[in-house]
Amino acid sequence: MNTSTSPLARPFPELPAIDGALPRVARARYKAWDRADLTLITLDAGTAVAGVTTQSKCPSPEVEWCRAHLPAGHARALVVSAGNANAFTGHRGRAAVDAITTKIASHLGCPAKEIFVSATGVIGVPLPIDKAEAGLELAFSADPCGWADVAAAISTTDTFPKGAVTQAVIGGRTVTLVGVIKGSGMIAPDMATMLGYIFTDAAIAPGLLQEMLSAANKASFSCITVDSDTSTSDTVLAFATGKAGNAPLSTKDDAGADAFQAALADLCRQLAHLVVRDGEGASKFIEISVDGAVSDASAHRIAMSIANSPLVKTAIAGEDANWGRVVMAVGKAGEPAERDLLAIRFGVTQVAEAGLPVDGYDETPVAAHLKGEDISIGVSLGLGNGRATVWTCDLTHGYISINADYRS
Repeated sequence: MNTSTSPLARPFPELPAIDGALPRVARARYKAWDRADLTLITLDAGTAVAGVTTQSKCPSPEVEWCRAHLPAGHARALVVSAGNANAFTGHRGRAAVDAITTKIASHLGCPAKEIFVSATGVIGVPLPIDKAEAGLELAFSADPCGWADVAAAISTTDTFPKGAVTQAVIGGRTVTLVGVIKGSGMIAPDMATMLGYIFTDAAIAPGLLQEMLSAANKASFSCITVDSDTSTSDTVLAFATGKAGNAPLSTKDDAGADAFQAALADLCRQLAHLVVRDGEGASKFIEISVDGAVSDASAHRIAMSIANSPLVKTAIAGEDANWGRVVMAVGKAGEPAERDLLAIRFGVTQVAEAGLPVDGYDETPVAAHLKGEDISIGVSLGLGNGRATVWTCDLTHGYISINADYRS
């Protein structure tokens, strides 16, 4: 399996500690590797939690557990297992979740429903309870670690650790939000993206945190794709410890709520982009913007049709200015479009409008744009005010190499 760092990688930022959230990592040895693969983050009592999970009809037991307990809105710990998705494992998979949550709850002296769980890796293999429990014992006594260690421990095929930080001011108090995420392949979440975790010291009611996370997700994690495949395990969880000392936010009309929403949206967008930049085999980061659609939802579906097209993605990988493939992807999207109104651009260069190549079209600037790492494609439909932006990567031989021997 190719383990070289993505050419689109970004350095891991300096992420500050979040008061009330204490991370530790340990080696459960779920696979034959010499690295931490179990993450435990303990949270102070009173921590609020919100989350979004996969739209897959075959969710893992961890996803089902989170869905069942998110409505209560409180969390005392998060545990993440890497190397084994524990999905499609029947009663054995559910037994592993029960064992893990019971053990942590006993250690912390809290209800099991306040323990949140995730797992990522190979589907169809039950998570070994003995390894999980041994890993937890090591985590209980481990020294606290930094967010970079967490980002590395939750990874599978990722080629670089991913994290981001933002801040907001609420009533004169600065609150901090940090996030870590893993994801490289099986990315077309329609809700989240593989496994992502956000921690903030802000005081905010669970219901409002859920509302804000759902809104941020809609414009970030739900707008990325690497390979059009939705994981069984996709989860994004946000935890708010309330330690910043701000006046607690309970409604969108509260002073500072808009600033927190903006910071959360920015954080989610940064994390989503990092996943695309680590797309398996990726060499190009691609932004696709669609406007003039009959609705925002229609624009989103057309943008995703372009982003998920193997023909579009391979053309960009080969730096081939074959914009006709974008026309194809618009036409097959199943959404309203008029050929004779359609306009397309690559970068800042208009290549087609009114259903025809532009007069005097010169491919030279388009070819130059495609030699870069960051590619933009714009489509105007001329039908209405709907618009959407999505992000994807190109499709190279590297994707095949990684996924042909994923289990080795």
